[in-house]
Amino acid sequence: MKKIALLGCGAIGTQIAMAVDSGKISAELTHVYDSDESKAEILTSKLKKKPIIVANPHLLSSNNVDIVVEAASQDAIKNHALSILQNKKDLMIMSAGALLDESVFDILFDACKEFKKNIYLPSGAIAGIDAIKSVKGELESVTLTTTKNPKSLAGAKFFIEKKIDSNSIKEKTTLFEGSAKEAVGLFPANINVAALLSLAGLGSTRTMVRIVADPLTDKNTHQITATGKSGKITISVENLPDPANPKTSRLAILSAIECLRTICTDDIIIGT
Repeated sequence: MKKIALLGCGAIGTQIAMAVDSGKISAELTHVYDSDESKAEILTSKLKKKPIIVANPHLLSSNNVDIVVEAASQDAIKNHALSILQNKKDLMIMSAGALLDESVFDILFDACKEFKKNIYLPSGAIAGIDAIKSVKGELESVTLTTTKNPKSLAGAKFFIEKKIDSNSIKEKTTLFEGSAKEAVGLFPANINVAALLSLAGLGSTRTMVRIVADPLTDKNTHQITATGKSGKITISVENLPDPANPKTSRLAILSAIECLRTICTDDIIIGT
């Protein structure tokens, strides 16, 4: 049975931990860390089998664990992912946007090869990643339109830079149009799907993103159009936000749980 360490004990980390604790994921959660220790304490209080709360992120991967699950932030990946791989632990990343920084990606890619470890990226709140990967070499264009309630986008760097109050948006409004690289920088906690789509397909500068705020919607909608020599792929996903974290779609959390469940079992692998 694999041993798991958890980096980040917020809404996403908590639900992953509870999936392990319930037996849905056949593994053992042994260590957790959060920069806000109270979150780690609240998380462990909900679990039947109590993991150890460690004092710093390095202690997650220096212990006897098989995989570290990141559910914290892009900064957590930039600051701690390399040491996790150097400690010869696999890593599952939720904050995929960090990998659109080429220097971060290159360092972690090389570390995976050097230390013979793996990085896992759940497909998150979108569908069709397997198809995009399959036709990667024949793609000509990829576009993503994401529509969310302004409340689900609140706090993004975009609103600070543009000096816009997200609460002032009263009608459907296009906030951003540009590359996935730009989108992830301006909406780091809201648009990890753009990062995943970029990594699977044409890259962060050629993947185009449109972000729409709609105060009348109660869903997080992602529409993908990919064209190339193999044909056209059109995908539309209407996600309900997770009740505990409206910035995250429920599907993203379920995807993470399923990805980890697959990693932790000798199961039949379905999909590309």
